[in-house]
Amino acid sequence: MMLATLKAEEQSQQLQIVEREDIEDEDDLFEAIDKLTSHGINAGDVKKLQDAGIYTCNGLMMHTKKHLTGIKGLSEAKVDKICEAAEKLVNFGYITGSDVLLRRKSVVRITTGSQALDELLGGGIETLAITEAFGEFRSGKTQLAHTLCVSTQLPTNMRGGNGKVAYIDTEGTFRPDRIVPIAERFGMDPGAVLDNIIYARAYTYEHQHNLLLGLAAKMSEEPFKLLIVDSIIALFRVDFTGRGELAERQQKLAQMLSRLTKIAEEYNVAVYMTNQVVADPGGGVFVSDPKKPAGGHVLAHAATVRLMFRKGKGEQRICKVFDAPNLPESEAISLTHITSHFITFIYHFLVGINIEPMNLNDFRNHRTNDVSKQ
Repeated sequence: MMLATLKAEEQSQQLQIVEREDIEDEDDLFEAIDKLTSHGINAGDVKKLQDAGIYTCNGLMMHTKKHLTGIKGLSEAKVDKICEAAEKLVNFGYITGSDVLLRRKSVVRITTGSQALDELLGGGIETLAITEAFGEFRSGKTQLAHTLCVSTQLPTNMRGGNGKVAYIDTEGTFRPDRIVPIAERFGMDPGAVLDNIIYARAYTYEHQHNLLLGLAAKMSEEPFKLLIVDSIIALFRVDFTGRGELAERQQKLAQMLSRLTKIAEEYNVAVYMTNQVVADPGGGVFVSDPKKPAGGHVLAHAATVRLMFRKGKGEQRICKVFDAPNLPESEAISLTHITSHFITFIYHFLVGINIEPMNLNDFRNHRTNDVSKQ
């Protein structure tokens, strides 16, 4: 027993060291905007691009010339010259299917902490994609976000992302004290885990958009692997009211979703966003309480993978693949909400009759995994 405990502590310490190391072996996934200076672009113009939130040549090519000419100090002639130089550094033209397959090898699948949900998702939450989780309140969306904050920091050989996390909170539901037990479950240092999460509370849709723009500088310098927006639609439903503002709301929402897509593809990060639901009067007479995800078709087309969360019997939580390009329609059931306290009770009962199976954390994780397989 003592030997097993020492071995577990040694593994935990090794894991914390891995988490604090910077990613050095990973190939460069983007070309820094600074490289434009070697192709005849003035350093002052490069600085103007950085001030506008553009830090890579890949990101530069994702903007229209109309947008670039709107940056103060950049004329149409300068923009043409900048784009021409950027095209020499990055290839935004046609490539073969084999090349696309090769690029897909850079995709990282981040574990959700649930074996059943990982199997449903083909391994976990994908980078280079937007994963949307929608459902009514208390269905498990934010709980999954907190778990991903920790699992993303695991090494890749432990089905993590070996990277940092950015969390944009629009509803005030982020709880750092919830991160602590999750980190301990994975055998990680809670303090180190919290230090690798950058957090911002957004209060308006404009503030939310500006926070996304400010991420470019951080992601170009540090190894981020996950961006969480919880939730994507809340502030839009507050700041835009009535049918008269619906068209403008959807246009602004589309622009923000476009920004999320570019972040995912530019920096090879996973984007996990939660979404609310609205009543669906046309849901059918055979459905007791019909609901549909908020945001309409604009949000539906932007998300790569759509997951529907709902409450089951008692403390059950059910996740269903609602839409995905490469996943079959299926469901996963989680029972971890009800088992946590019950498992602790069983453990102390066994200790009370002089049967100590293992330490409490290992026993809890072991039994929770067994339940998730059922």
